[in-house]
Amino acid sequence: MPSTTNHQPSTIDHRPSTIDHRPKAIVLLGSTGSIGVNTLIIAERYDLPVEALVAGTNIDLLNEQIARFQPRMVAIARAEDRERVNHPEVYVGEEGILELLERSSSPTVVNALVGYAGMRPTLKAIELGRHVALANKESLVVAGEFIDTSNITPIDSEHFGLWYLMNGRPVDRLVITASGGAFRDWKLEDMKTATFANALKHPNWSMGNKITIDSATMTNKLFELLEAKWLFDTTNVDAVIEKKSIIHALIEFVDGSTTAHFAGVDMKLPIAFALFGEVHEPILPPTDLLGIGPLEFQPIDPARYPIWQIKDHILANPHLGVIVNAANEVAIPAFERGDVTFFEMADMVLDAVRHFDDVHPASVEEIIAVDREVREYVKN
Repeated sequence: MPSTTNHQPSTIDHRPSTIDHRPKAIVLLGSTGSIGVNTLIIAERYDLPVEALVAGTNIDLLNEQIARFQPRMVAIARAEDRERVNHPEVYVGEEGILELLERSSSPTVVNALVGYAGMRPTLKAIELGRHVALANKESLVVAGEFIDTSNITPIDSEHFGLWYLMNGRPVDRLVITASGGAFRDWKLEDMKTATFANALKHPNWSMGNKITIDSATMTNKLFELLEAKWLFDTTNVDAVIEKKSIIHALIEFVDGSTTAHFAGVDMKLPIAFALFGEVHEPILPPTDLLGIGPLEFQPIDPARYPIWQIKDHILANPHLGVIVNAANEVAIPAFERGDVTFFEMADMVLDAVRHFDDVHPASVEEIIAVDREVREYVKN
């Protein structure tokens, strides 16, 4: 893809990848999460076969999905849950997921796994020549330098919105929006004593614990900037807060005009496009322009979101994404246990970035080693 950097505008005329025809079947990784459930709604609507389901520990919901979609294979997180799964072919753990991918034949893999656990399945799917509909942010955050994005379509409202707005015109800057998370309207002093339960009370939607905490810290938005860097080959990307989550992305064009993508808070639209390439019938109801009310954009304040201090440094050094992610995945459970405060989570991540700032993994194997080293450092 052509590069777009500051003061060097260019034309971006295509999605990171598209598919030219309807897939014959899909493999769905992360079937019991929000993205997975919505993917199955789309699959059922269009009679799209589901060859395999991969879930974590929500075995009850997985069994419901097995009964409804009759997958050929399934995988779960823990061996001790195997006997509870109503299926004759069950794989377990990360190695089980990789084996399931090798034994599958579906041309499309939907990766909706959460966190670092989704990276190796993304790499494996691409190695096998599959098209990856990617909802797992961490794959590109951690290993974007080693991932061929021509085989990836993001399932992400922000990146979908960016692509949707591109029509071959010269682009100056890409802008994605953030909700602001659970504490966007709290006093800074009160945030110092905020609890894990407080951070899960997102004002706009209900998602899994990790992404909701990442929304409160703005880490998810930093990750999305890194995703945009790899998907659109640009570091000229930024984020602003739009509290209603109606506008997902904006593009500033060279001619001085700006366009915005409006859509409801519903992931079925980007999922449908990721699976089918084009959609020519209603997926969501139209945006009620008169019902929206006033819209307001706000800057992301590093005092409220300390992770934002390193935004420019991370975009300039995207290989540091593995450091940020590993430290963040240690910090969140520490906050949940009450070992650290809300702001101390950011301190842990910022300290890790300073400590490992000169580390630049030269391979996926080195990424795995660095990830392990960072986690040990942060834990200790």
